[in-house]
Amino acid sequence: MGISQLAAAIHPSITLKLNEDAQKLRASGKSVIHLGTGEPRIKTPVDAVLAASARLTSAEVKYTGTTGTPALKKAIARYMGDNYGIDVPNGQIVVSPGAKASLYLALLAIVDPGDEIIVTAPYWVSYPEMIKAVRGVPVIVETDETFQPKAEDIEKAITSRTKAVIVNSPNNPSGAIYGEKFIGGLVRLCEDRGIYLIADDIYHKLVFNGRRTVSPYGFAQNPVDSDTSRIILINGISKLYGMTGFRIGWTVAAPEIASAMGKLQGQSVSCPSALQQDAAVGALMGDQSVVSGLMTTLRHNRDVLCEGLKAIPGVKLTVPDGTFYSLADFSAIEPSSEKLASLLLEKAYVVTIPGAGFGREGHLRISFCGGLDDICRGVERIRWALDPDSPKEILLGDTRAVRDW
Repeated sequence: MGISQLAAAIHPSITLKLNEDAQKLRASGKSVIHLGTGEPRIKTPVDAVLAASARLTSAEVKYTGTTGTPALKKAIARYMGDNYGIDVPNGQIVVSPGAKASLYLALLAIVDPGDEIIVTAPYWVSYPEMIKAVRGVPVIVETDETFQPKAEDIEKAITSRTKAVIVNSPNNPSGAIYGEKFIGGLVRLCEDRGIYLIADDIYHKLVFNGRRTVSPYGFAQNPVDSDTSRIILINGISKLYGMTGFRIGWTVAAPEIASAMGKLQGQSVSCPSALQQDAAVGALMGDQSVVSGLMTTLRHNRDVLCEGLKAIPGVKLTVPDGTFYSLADFSAIEPSSEKLASLLLEKAYVVTIPGAGFGREGHLRISFCGGLDDICRGVERIRWALDPDSPKEILLGDTRAVRDW
């Protein structure tokens, strides 16, 4: 008796222990700075709040259709038209409780035991575990030192068991944006081989310096509204609108896939929350100035963080073109990212995320979506902990610390 073999095989998120340790330090009065967060520090857009409030005021918070309300599907279809230039019928949209749930449902809908899913490294920590959770096999393909993948490397990894490729651009954790040559080649490869391209586009509008993400639909030969379409697109409101707690994501897929996802969702969570779906409509259809304001803040935060990290001897960094993460190479200082993250938390009270969990050992994921003051103080502490030429003493909150290692 006990837990299933599957449950035993799934690893917890690598951020879990560090977050728990950070909470313990905070509870003991330590001045902890969290540079590992994936949550923009912006308020929920007013239009989203008003839409949710109207639903609450009506006191009619009931079940919705399994795959989402007509109002939210209409808003998503408009979003797809504005940002991807395609028309999407309601039957190809599946709304779920968060983009994470959307991705999991999509995998459940297409993966049989033993099917292989190709993932490029660095990858979001949950991809391999989700694939294993649906009885699939994650196949990791490495990228170059600037985190750029190549379609020919993915082609070499394809076998008779390959079912899909997951692409996340802009990429969590590196902030890299994949170019037209790669995306175009990958779409053609997937269509030729009859495998799915799962595009995790949760960060697709969080880009800097005039860069644009590349839409896979621009290269597709198979009709978007047919069962021959190979593209499964995942998105949601969490990152772009800072609405992480509302848990609304969506999938756009071929009718057959969308229908299968609807059945699976109906027999699991029934439907997304009506209240949260109304809030999502408010965000998508309302004033978009919150997005431009967020981008201005993130761009400045990124520049400050990157300047500070590059000044630390031994640290190498490819400046991120999107998201709100950087993936800095600390391997010249400490090859074990988990040891390094533990050191920074224990000695400097700074939370960073080990790159090992993202398939990039020797690196740390450092977020810049928090407050600018935290970023500046956090980088100062990291340098103090790692650079032997930095001052030996530093003030950590109200505590004066001396580097003695």
